[in-house]
Amino acid sequence: MSFTRPAPHVRAALLGLAGLGLAAAPALAQPKKPAPTAPAPTAPAPAAPGTPAANTPAAQTGPQIVAVKSEPSQADWTKVCGKDQGSGTDICYTTRDFVSDQGQPVLAVAVYEMKNAAQKQEVRVVRYLLPLGLLLQPGIRFNVDGQAGTPGRFAVCFPNGCFAEAGGVDAGVVAAMKKGTTLNVSVQNQTQREVTFAVPLAGFGKAFDGPAIDPKVLEEQQKKLQAELEKRSEDMRKKLEQQGGAAPAAGAAPAAK
Repeated sequence: MSFTRPAPHVRAALLGLAGLGLAAAPALAQPKKPAPTAPAPTAPAPAAPGTPAANTPAAQTGPQIVAVKSEPSQADWTKVCGKDQGSGTDICYTTRDFVSDQGQPVLAVAVYEMKNAAQKQEVRVVRYLLPLGLLLQPGIRFNVDGQAGTPGRFAVCFPNGCFAEAGGVDAGVVAAMKKGTTLNVSVQNQTQREVTFAVPLAGFGKAFDGPAIDPKVLEEQQKKLQAELEKRSEDMRKKLEQQGGAAPAAGAAPAAK
């Protein structure tokens, strides 16, 4: 099973500031249209690791660790900020996309920080975009370097992946992410086998505490990413034509193996 990677404007609606309503705390007004309409992380393409279609019965025992790496065209974690004009809430999110060893999109991580000076409130939300094919009811659990875990729940699914999130996250969790090495995100696949995505945290603290990215720079990054996706799709199309197979739709990411 495989999925295509959504276009930049679709990704913006999925994980960007415009989609924050799913995670906003009741005490803070729901963001309407923050100033920037910046693109956000891509959706995961492959089916969840450890599903019956991906593994043999002999491999269905015990927890599975899936190491991921940063999307090659995304040099580092990206911080994007805006303001909800209705409530006056300052909203920033620090985000990054991750792929498998084969370069297939696996998941995206976004850590939100919402501050309202007038209400003297500060809310942190951690959101993930994960592959389809996972059990929704158990939810997720994540920790930094094996420390105490934080539970989260699945919020909504789209054809290209499912959101999972933890709202009202303690400041200590974000502090651990700044100093930590690996963010472990655990879920269950369709056979109730635990699958843990090992997400590298290098550079997260610097990006989270640093300035927001310039909109022009972000736009250039997205153009570069889109060009890379189109190149991959074209290379796959040519390869399939040489093999006598059907070519994928334009702009689609290569199918997961």
